[in-house]
Amino acid sequence: MSGNEFKVGIVGAMGRMGQAIIAALQGHSVLRFSAASDIETHPMIGKECYLGTGVSLSTNSQSVFEASDVVIDFTPPGNTQTHAEYAKTFKTAYIVGTTGLTEADHQALDVAGQSACVVQAGNFSLGVNLMTAFSKKMAEVLGDEWDIEILEMHHKHKVDAPSGTAVMIGEAAAEGRRVNLDEKAVRARDGITGERKSGDIGFATLRGGSVIGEHEIIFASENERLTLSHRAENRGLFASGAVRAAHWAASHVKGRYNMMDVLELTDFGA
Repeated sequence: MSGNEFKVGIVGAMGRMGQAIIAALQGHSVLRFSAASDIETHPMIGKECYLGTGVSLSTNSQSVFEASDVVIDFTPPGNTQTHAEYAKTFKTAYIVGTTGLTEADHQALDVAGQSACVVQAGNFSLGVNLMTAFSKKMAEVLGDEWDIEILEMHHKHKVDAPSGTAVMIGEAAAEGRRVNLDEKAVRARDGITGERKSGDIGFATLRGGSVIGEHEIIFASENERLTLSHRAENRGLFASGAVRAAHWAASHVKGRYNMMDVLELTDFGA
């Protein structure tokens, strides 16, 4: 490996996102796929995990962190704290695409960020992050007389709701209004709920079929309605974003970052 290349490991390498990320890494000029792990019961353990890479699938996620400059993680909820500890121990840049994170997960990522570069986002799509930035600015400009509703739909196998992306968009809107999302979010409506409270940020969740991801934020006033929407056509957009984040993180200092930092959208509209 040349001096300007970086070794990339994938945990959860046999998942749909893991395979899409490995495909996106093929032929990259700087990043080289070099280590992979998955659950011990997977039938590919000990075998080449992606044709032509020569990388064998391991059960040991710790070894992936130890052997890599950057690790990308889209595993289901429940692994983040362990992986964050590995990132801290080995000072491995850590890209986190897992959604449904708990407060304890975020605290673990904060701690890891004191030793390594950590990039965590609810969505790694360029389009979604631009949508999020616009949502923040629109919420800032439009007053409380504009109601905010966020709608998302995903495939029937998704285990968390609302999606991490929907929450990310909601947090941006809340930040634009200088309010706390937890205090303003309405995540379910059923029965006689009473009138909508001014300033609420509503969420609606749909699940079904093989939908990769659809998100919409609606700003509605008495006289007009403004909608931003995003549809994922395939998982390649998330994989490309994760690879872009890995490239960025490999050469950045320790700290806790998100995709807005990677895309330099942090001060968008300021």
